[in-house]
Amino acid sequence: MVKPGAARVPSLFRFLVILAVLGGLVLAAMVALVTFVEPQEREMTQTVPANRLKP
Repeated sequence: MVKPGAARVPSLFRFLVILAVLGGLVLAAMVALVTFVEPQEREMTQTVPANRLKP
């Protein structure tokens, strides 16, 4: 319930604030992954069909 005389936050503004907070959390998670996770180097092999080797 809204108290008499209390200011209501417009729903569009509330929606944009929630989107900004969620976007900030996603950005923070990506920065944390880039900072703390080190990729592992592995050797890769791929079979090439013989008909692709000859023109």
